[in-house]
Amino acid sequence: MTDLVTGADGLPRCAWGASTPDYAAYHDEEWGRPLRGDDALYERLTLEAFQSGLSWLTILRKRQAFRLAFDGFRIETVAGYGEAEVARLLADVGIVRNRAKIEAAVANARAARELPEGLSALLWSFAPPPRPARPRSFAEVPALTGESTAMAKALKKRGFRFVGPTTAYALMQATGMVDDHLADCHVNGDRAER
Repeated sequence: MTDLVTGADGLPRCAWGASTPDYAAYHDEEWGRPLRGDDALYERLTLEAFQSGLSWLTILRKRQAFRLAFDGFRIETVAGYGEAEVARLLADVGIVRNRAKIEAAVANARAARELPEGLSALLWSFAPPPRPARPRSFAEVPALTGESTAMAKALKKRGFRFVGPTTAYALMQATGMVDDHLADCHVNGDRAER
C-alpha cells in the first residue's frame, strides 16, 4: 500500500483514509481540522484514551454510543459521575467497557473542570507552529513530539490519566493542532476552525 491513494471519487487521500467508508468520511471531514471548545476537545481526548491498544476504527464505529453513554461528553456532567454511573458504563455493550479507561474519563472531566484557562486553551497552548510543508510520506510523521510530550506531562500534572505523549500526538493530529495530511492529499489543511 502506498501512502497516498486515489479513491473511487478520483480524489487523492492519505491511504488510511481510503481503507473503509468510515475512515474516508472521518479523514475528509474531521481529521486534521482545527477543533476548539472544552467539551469537544474533552470528547476527543477521551476517545483517544479509549483507543489505546485498539483500532481507531473500533472507537469511530462506537462513537455515537460513547456520546450517548457519556452524556454528550459535557465536562460538567461527566465530572459529577459517581460509582452508579461507572457501573452503568461498565454494563453498556455499545462502548469499550474497560474500568480503568472509564474511571480515567471521569477523573479527566473533573481535572478539566478545574482548569482556570479551560481545556481548549491548555491543549492549544502546545500546538507547534505550522510546518513549512506537509509530509510527503508517513515515514516523515512522528509518533510523538516534544510538544506532545510536554502536553502529556502538563495534563498528568493536573490530574489527567491515559494521556501519554503518543496519545497526545494523536489528539494533536485529530484536532488540527498539527496537519499530518500528506502533501498531495485533497484535504485542505487551512480550513476554518470548527
